[in-house]
Amino acid sequence: MKPSSPTKIIWIIALVVGILGILGRYAEIPLATEYNYSFLLTGFVLLALGTTFKGI
Repeated sequence: MKPSSPTKIIWIIALVVGILGILGRYAEIPLATEYNYSFLLTGFVLLALGTTFKGI
């Protein structure tokens, strides 16, 4: 299977979720602080799925 670039919406969602995970680690944000590692993992998985499957 050949990697492809993720769609723009998947890339933006993964970026926002990843940034929330990073900010949750260093700042006190109610939801993001509690689940910061989950947000980072979700952002990474979204990007991985977006590059693995064409059209996602």
